[in-house]
Amino acid sequence: MQTIVVGAGEVGFDVAHLLALEQHDVTVIDVENDVLQRVRNKLDVMTIQGNGTSAMVLEEAGIRDADMLIAVTAIDEVNLIACMMADRLGVPTTVARTRSDELARTHSVLEAEDFGIDVVIHPEESAAAEVARLIKRAGATDLLTFCDGHLNLVGMRLDEDAPVVGKQLRDVVHEHPELDFRVQAIVRGLHTVLPGGDEVLRANDQVFVLTRPKYVTPVARVMGKGNVSMKNVMILGGTRVGAAVADRLSSHGGMRIKLIEPDQATAERLAERLNDVLVLQGDPTDMDLLVREGLGEMDACVAVTDDEESNLVACLMAKHLGVYKTVGLLSKVAYIPISQAIGLDAAVSKKLAVSREIRRYLRGKHVLSVATVHGLDAEVLEIKAEPGSRATKRALRELDLPRGIMISAVEHTDKTEIATGDTHIQAGDTAIVFVLPQNVTAAEKLFSA
Repeated sequence: MQTIVVGAGEVGFDVAHLLALEQHDVTVIDVENDVLQRVRNKLDVMTIQGNGTSAMVLEEAGIRDADMLIAVTAIDEVNLIACMMADRLGVPTTVARTRSDELARTHSVLEAEDFGIDVVIHPEESAAAEVARLIKRAGATDLLTFCDGHLNLVGMRLDEDAPVVGKQLRDVVHEHPELDFRVQAIVRGLHTVLPGGDEVLRANDQVFVLTRPKYVTPVARVMGKGNVSMKNVMILGGTRVGAAVADRLSSHGGMRIKLIEPDQATAERLAERLNDVLVLQGDPTDMDLLVREGLGEMDACVAVTDDEESNLVACLMAKHLGVYKTVGLLSKVAYIPISQAIGLDAAVSKKLAVSREIRRYLRGKHVLSVATVHGLDAEVLEIKAEPGSRATKRALRELDLPRGIMISAVEHTDKTEIATGDTHIQAGDTAIVFVLPQNVTAAEKLFSA
């Protein structure tokens, strides 16, 4: 696949890196030579210095032969115009990153289709939604939804005194027949394990459990995570993500939200907009200020400033002061693997929303969605079974699945079930499949006619 990426910033670099790893032909366009130099030094891709809205620059990048254009600059208008031009020049798929939600509004004057855009991605909104979900589920390090909300994938780190430590998975399941759940993956150190029933759980394992929404809280208790009520939350940074998190949590009801923003004008604007949030003007990196404002009395601390190092330090300080749940906005690859090891409960990335959408388009048309999780070296595919595919031939226990592929759940026309050996996939069913990177192609073939 030949792809053009407009924008070589953090998000653009990440997208180009992903595409290069997938062995696609990639050309990156940016007006700044400095950021392009970083791309040249680290990635095996073509680069062109210029404006992504210029027809001449797009022609130089090979726009007429491109299969996809992804516009992820920091300027919405550039992304929209680049996608519009690509659509007019016959590019089959266009993806635009936007910060404004104007195109997503129900009664918007203009829609994405008017610009020839196939996919609009809102990284800030996606990150805010993930933060809000994590705060509401206090014991979770990660929380994803599948099958139109009928299933949740919940990540939890096992404490040393967790009641399941030292037990085999099959015994944990047998001890709780009233709960419908399945441990799909375990991150142990730097390794990802797709476990069998004889796998023994260990302290500090990060387990990923697939279950129904109504069972999330009882399953968390089984894993040693109490049902902590999140009533007091401090948000550091009045960024787009911070404001969106405050808005979502305040509308949840029963939460007391305190937001700290350094810029006075921004703080005043947010105070007028967020009626149920206490907005304070101050430096989110000033630990004396945070302590005076009651950081140690909070149930959760959300650090979402534009300075990732400050987010990490603030969360560690909050943990030191006894805050139960800490969530930090991190994007740098070097920080994410170590964040939870040194005390951060959950890391959220704006780039992840973009990479999930791109991965979906890199897979076959029968792949409905692709989810990735920090630290989990596996993809979670939401994939539809085509008529005549091998997945529909017999029950799961008889399919002889390759190692590294785990079919976790199946959405039939009339019900959704967490998969067992007796589950039989029918043509048109949607399956949730955990796949190690080297087995993605095999998983797609399994569901293809």
